[in-house]
Amino acid sequence: MGGRLVRDVIVGQQLVALDKDATVVDAAKTMRNANIGAVIVTDNGHLAGIFTERDAIQRVLAEGIDATTTALSQVMSWGLITVTMDTPVSRVLHIMHENNFRHVPVIDRLGSPLAIVSIRDVLGDEISAYDENQGHPSTEIVD
Repeated sequence: MGGRLVRDVIVGQQLVALDKDATVVDAAKTMRNANIGAVIVTDNGHLAGIFTERDAIQRVLAEGIDATTTALSQVMSWGLITVTMDTPVSRVLHIMHENNFRHVPVIDRLGSPLAIVSIRDVLGDEISAYDENQGHPSTEIVD
C-alpha cells in the first residue's frame, strides 16, 4: 500500500449525495445510474449519514419497509467514521476492517462531504495488478 493517501485513490470521483428526505428508491436509482454502492446523505448540505447497499438490504428489504415512501433519514447509517483527503490508505483499510464496512465518507477540514472512498477504490490497484499478471481470479482454483 505504501504511502498512498485517500486523494490518490479517489482521483476524479464526483460527490454523489442526496438530501435526507429523498426516498430509498431515489437512492437506489442514483446508485444504479452512477454504478456505485453508497450515497452520502445530507441535511442542508451538511453530512448527515450514508446510505449503502447493505442498508437497503438489511434495513429496508429485510424489514419489508416501503422503499417508495421511506426517507433516507429513517434507514441511513449515521454517527459515521470519516476520513480526509490526507488520510493514509492503510488507515482507511484498518477502519473498514475493524468496523466491518466497505464505504467511508471523505470530508474536508470543515466537515463538508467531498466523496466516498470504497473498498474497491482502496484495493483497485492491487486487483488490477493481479488481473494483469495472473489472469482473472474467477477462472482459477486457489488452494
